[in-house]
Amino acid sequence: MGMVFGKITVETPKYEVVQSSADYEIRKYPPVVAAEVTYDPSQFKGNKDGGFSLLANYIGALGNPQNAKPEKIAMTAPVITKSPGNESEKIPMTAPVVTKGDNNNMVTMQFLLPATYKTAEEAPKPLDERVVIKEEGERKYGVVKFGGVATDKVVEEKVENLKKSLERDGYKVIGQFLLARYNPPWTLPAFRTNEVMLPVE
Repeated sequence: MGMVFGKITVETPKYEVVQSSADYEIRKYPPVVAAEVTYDPSQFKGNKDGGFSLLANYIGALGNPQNAKPEKIAMTAPVITKSPGNESEKIPMTAPVVTKGDNNNMVTMQFLLPATYKTAEEAPKPLDERVVIKEEGERKYGVVKFGGVATDKVVEEKVENLKKSLERDGYKVIGQFLLARYNPPWTLPAFRTNEVMLPVE
């Protein structure tokens, strides 16, 4: 029942707040291990979240884990989606996941693995060769938190305002924005937690 009211009961990434202002936070995230899949949405009837089931199968969220051990891996939050180069591109709806896109329609979706996995070698080997385990290094982001439904229009506005605030304060934005969603789709909109994140130097 808690999930309907926005209670986040799964592991979320640790981070250090480097600076906090009225408009945003600058956060430093430690290295993390992620499971990811890259695909063309047309392979999944145009669904940009088509890779979700491949990753959910890998960790065992939809039944028996599809990995070499087989070991059930806990789900984490947030779901992070990275849209293609075009900032006004539609952003897919997902669950604790990372989706990155690029200009040739390919989408990369990630699940951040629990912190117990320190290296890619420690994570169970996926049975589906489309699922890749990789390590992400330390990252720094400018972050804004907001509630409600993360529609394209709302996200675009938040990203634009965040970018202006960061540049005004002398930060250099060094990549595409990420949209982080901490709740499953059935959480009531008023109780949802979302963040837009821009990588900074």
